[in-house]
Amino acid sequence: MTLPTSTFVTYSAVGNREDLSDMIYRIDPVDTPFMSGVDKEKATAVNHEWQTQALAAADGANAQLEGDDPNTNTTTPTVRLGNLCQISYKVARVSGTQQTVDHAGRDNELAYQEMLKGLELKRDLETILCGTNQAKVVGNTTTPRKTASVLSWIVSATSKGTAGGAADPAVADGTATRTDGTQLAFTEVRLKTVLSSIWTNGGKPGTIMTGAFNKQVFSTFTGRSTAIEESKSKKIVASVDAYESDFGKLKVVANRFQRPRDVLVLELDKWAVAYLNGRNMISIPLAKTGDSDRRQILAEYALVSRNEKASGGVFDNTTS
Repeated sequence: MTLPTSTFVTYSAVGNREDLSDMIYRIDPVDTPFMSGVDKEKATAVNHEWQTQALAAADGANAQLEGDDPNTNTTTPTVRLGNLCQISYKVARVSGTQQTVDHAGRDNELAYQEMLKGLELKRDLETILCGTNQAKVVGNTTTPRKTASVLSWIVSATSKGTAGGAADPAVADGTATRTDGTQLAFTEVRLKTVLSSIWTNGGKPGTIMTGAFNKQVFSTFTGRSTAIEESKSKKIVASVDAYESDFGKLKVVANRFQRPRDVLVLELDKWAVAYLNGRNMISIPLAKTGDSDRRQILAEYALVSRNEKASGGVFDNTTS
């Protein structure tokens, strides 16, 4: 086939209008299951504090004499805990020219960039709270404050590696971090050990959070070792979204922002994020210093571990 002589085609044309879709497509994940699942609190100081209470151990020998003049039992005091408010922010900056020209897919460039920075900040917070091995840092004029992450609180119910120095934080007050050990396979036996410990401590966890690899490992546990094919719907079911344990039913959630080596077993209402008053994902217009506009998206927050004994973790898991 030959193009007829003198046919004017697009390859030679000047002035054809561009065809740019008025849509912008984004696939980066913004789901934050930990932040979405825990409670929200208000903090009024950079050191946000709370108290926990323990009961005396059950006494199986509590038999008393008739008419006895009783002795006063020892009082168990509360434990005062705290975490520091960390400041995290993103800044959007758009030139006056870019703000003025016509845009495809958004009307206001600064508002669009502000929205993107807010989503990015949300991902940062999820990573900091449940995806870092971070102890609290008091900070000073040259060192930023840091809030202790989930991994620095969980001590009482854990399964971890047996080599490589694996160790839980020394104390459950956010001042220490985990010591990662040699990785080993995530198994149902290890999970059951943690669930049993949590139940013995009095906890009632309802959520298991994993990375991608160990979410797939989870789907091979007893009861789901064989995929089920539903002939009518032409669907193969090969995943586990809930786990019926001896101590209750738990939802299994994949979290992109936690460490792949960790499997967290959480009673979510025993965790909260406390935002300093008026500092919960706020937008702050910054001073204009030239032909551009800036917006600072900021959060000042602390993780609250209301009682770490209600949660646990299977740590040092293989990830491939």
